Amino acid sequence: MGENKRRMLAGDWDIADDLELRADTEWRIELCEAYNTAARATPGERRKILAELLGSVGADVNFRAPFYCDYGSRITIGSCTFINFGAVFLDAAPITIGADVQIGPNVQLLTVPSQCAA
Repeated sequence: MGENKRRMLAGDWDIADDLELRADTEWRIELCEAYNTAARATPGERRKILAELLGSVGADVNFRAPFYCDYGSRITIGSCTFINFGAVFLDAAPITIGADVQIGPNVQLLTVPSQCAA
């Protein structure tokens, strides 16, 4: 694992244009595009894309496209959660959404690593 990815995962500042992080971003772009264009896919096919894209997805999650994120792997969504159209989740730091949550259209959840001293 490269230095910038290690720093990002540790919650430290990183350089997002690092080659390894850029590769993660390109992978995420492909998965978001697959999800956003899968309107006629079965719910199982769409869930499979979300499961590959996100860190964790609970049961009975209803996630309407389009959806955009930085990495995806740092997003956790609990069961029975509904996320409406146009969600943008910038997950440079982890994003955790619990169970039974309702999120309206065009919501943005934007995170950055904390630089607070413990």
